[in-house]
Formats: sequence, structure tokens, C-alpha cells
Amino acid sequence: MTIHIQTPLIESDAFSTADQRVWLKLEALQPSGSFKLRGVGHACKTHAARGASRLLSSSGGNAGLAVAYAGRRLGLPVLVVVPESTLEWPKTLLRRYGAQVFVHGKSWMEANDYLLSLRQPTDAFIHPFDDPLLWEGHASMVHEAASQGPRPDAVVLSVGGGGLMCGVLQGMHAVGWADVPLVAVETRGAESLHAALQADQLVTLDAITSVATSLGARRVSEQAFAWTKRHEVISTTVSDAAALQACFELAREHRWVVEPACGAAVAALLSRSIPVLHNAANVLVIVCGGVCTTYPDLEQLAAKCAPDAEQPPAVNGG
Repeated sequence: MTIHIQTPLIESDAFSTADQRVWLKLEALQPSGSFKLRGVGHACKTHAARGASRLLSSSGGNAGLAVAYAGRRLGLPVLVVVPESTLEWPKTLLRRYGAQVFVHGKSWMEANDYLLSLRQPTDAFIHPFDDPLLWEGHASMVHEAASQGPRPDAVVLSVGGGGLMCGVLQGMHAVGWADVPLVAVETRGAESLHAALQADQLVTLDAITSVATSLGARRVSEQAFAWTKRHEVISTTVSDAAALQACFELAREHRWVVEPACGAAVAALLSRSIPVLHNAANVLVIVCGGVCTTYPDLEQLAAKCAPDAEQPPAVNGG
């Protein structure tokens, strides 16, 4: 049984130019709403085969939703502990998939500690981003893209904890794209990878101040940072306002609603200011999705965000 689905790769006439074709890998169309289902589904299936009797998640976001969906497909109970800050909509979605939902603590760390205190010997804890099983699952999107469209001259994606980045790079090396640069995009206020590259060591952010809460890992995974030493990774940041505007562009031009975390990658593309993209004839953008932010939520966030002062993306080569 495969938990995720094969997603389309489409050419975006709206985002392409006369000299550049933009290809969108539509991970927003996964049944749980985001790319997370690939890695999470693979991890859940693996743990089920090893005898796990229950699946645990401490994510009230897209990772938790992917665990809940996978658990339902596999016929396993799912326990999700979310912090008090989790909105009602994702909790509703979690319960819709049949997950048992507990609310505990003011932060993800407190929720995670409580979840682990409930863990039984036959339970499987599914990490939201830092697990080789997740990376194996996420790599499958690159294998699909390689068979669906042209070889890209650059790949663009959003980075939070680094799970998507690790999986995509693993897939790129498997299909012969080891020389294709990767543009890794974060919003300002959630730029743990960018900070690590500037310091040349892992950095823990004091706090997440971006509205793109799906990118809210205060410290990027060690594996993601290690990849920057063996692959050309261009780290760039965009403003919250730019990420939100990109979400509206996706909704207007392609009729998809995604979270600001996903909009960040599109914002970096549309800025046309990243040098590595200037001569790229074909650009692959991972539309990672996200269902915890509704369209009215995007409008409310945009109303609160200061207008973008035309500040170009900050870029740091890996």
C-alpha cells in the first residue's frame, strides 16, 4: 500500500517568462494537503510493518495531519498532542481523520515532551522532519518529476526544519541532478538555515517571529546543514508580506490555497533577483502545500503585515 499519491507536474504560463519555463510540482494535492504525506506515510508504513500498534505525533500542523491520514489508511490508532496555540481548524481536521487529540503546553517542545511521556513500547513516534525514513519518502517526488518533465536548471523549495530539503536533495542525487543548484527559501523570522550558513554552524533562533509558522523550526536539522557542504545550496529569505502575496498569486493564477510557508518559495521565484535563476531555462518549484491556513486567514495575516518595502531577498550561497 502506498499512502501518498503521484502528483502532477505542470508548466506555469503565469509564472514563466519568454526566457524561462517554470514547472510546479503540486504537492498541495496530496490527500492530507501537503508534501508531508510522502515521508510520513513511508515512515508510518515502515513502523507498521515492524509491529507498531499506535502512531504518535506532536504536530498540530501538516505533519500531524499526515500521520492521522496515514494511520487511518493503515488501520492504526493515532495520538496527536498539540500546543495550546494550535488553531481550531487543524484540530478539526485531525479529529476528522480519527486521531485522538490532546492539547498540552504553550509550545511545541512542551507538547512533544508530554507526548513522549505517554509513549508505550509498541508506539511509533513520527518526527515531523528529522528522520531518514521521511527523507526517503520525500525523495519520491523527485523521481516522479524526473519522469514528468525536463531536467531543471534549478530547483526552488521552502525550508523549515529541513525535511523536504533533505528528501529532495536525496532524490536529486539519485536521478542524476547532483549538479543542479537548489534554492532554499525561508521567511525572515524563521531563517534557521540562513543563520546557520552565515555562522558556518548550526544556530538556534531565539524565537520564530514569522507568520509562516510551518517554517517554525528554531534550529534546522543537522542533515540539512550537512547537505550544504556537498551540494550547491543557495539560501535566501523573503518577507512575510512577499510570501503572502505569492499565496494570493497562486490562488488567483492557479486556484490553489496554500500556507505562507509554501508561498515563500514562489515569492523567491517571482522576485527574479536570485542570480542562479537568471540563466535557468527550466526551473522546478516544489509547491509544498499546507492546509492549516485558510483563505480568510491569509487575508487577515496580510492586513496585519507591514507592506513589503521592496527589500530584495537576502541570499547566501552554500
